Amino acid sequence: MTRCFGDRATFAVEVGEIQPPSLRAVDLWLAGKRLTTDDNSAYVPFFASALRSSAAQVRRRDIKPCPFPGHTPEEIYRLLHADEAEFREQFWFMQWGETVDNLSRYAYLEDDLVIVFAFWRASHPVPGHLGKVFTARIPPDEFASVVEEAAGLLDAGSVGSPR
Repeated sequence: MTRCFGDRATFAVEVGEIQPPSLRAVDLWLAGKRLTTDDNSAYVPFFASALRSSAAQVRRRDIKPCPFPGHTPEEIYRLLHADEAEFREQFWFMQWGETVDNLSRYAYLEDDLVIVFAFWRASHPVPGHLGKVFTARIPPDEFASVVEEAAGLLDAGSVGSPR
């Protein structure tokens, strides 16, 4: 049975069936777009830990402020993505392994947590998404709560996972 945490229109984590020995189906949603189009099998020990790390980062507000005030989120994405120095690495977000390696994503804080992302694989199942930049805005504590709840379910359903 799949459990959904959050709202697909902004941000959601859907935890599905267990795939022994240490995998679980997980679908991620941002701004109404399913992110896990290429791979939704998460290695639970890594994935739950990565979720908790991101939640803690957001709760501490350890996210940089908007790097280019006065620009639209799409412009900010494009400016960050074009940067070939280490500057853009400060804004990398949701480093959650293979489940999200089909898109580029950055985050910054305004009043909300702003996540800008784009799909890059030519094989993306929705060709109209390629070349477009999407934006999700979510209150930081709401993001962290969704991620923590999903990590808790992942931990509870996995043999050998820390509780």
